[in-house]
Amino acid sequence: MTQKEQQRTNDPELARLRDSIDNIDAALIHLLAERFKCTKAVGELKAAHGLAPADPAREAEQIARLRALAHTAKLDPDFAEKFLNFIVKEVIRHHEAIRERR
Repeated sequence: MTQKEQQRTNDPELARLRDSIDNIDAALIHLLAERFKCTKAVGELKAAHGLAPADPAREAEQIARLRALAHTAKLDPDFAEKFLNFIVKEVIRHHEAIRERR
């Protein structure tokens, strides 16, 4: 490690910011876990009632809502949409697996 890299590593402001990032990352993981608990329950209900794993109308509503939230939060709405699409694909995959098990 160069002297400059060592100085950056020992910078208290850098350490403080990285600690905050680590805390936020941990919170995101816990929030995603909680979200997937809820979507699993939705998948069980859909399977029990013979509903399709995907709900394009709901997905479109969510995308519009989260794009607006992202804009308000000064987060790139395109990024927010990509992130949601990634999550929705995983949720649909889980719902399909639940339906197949029934």
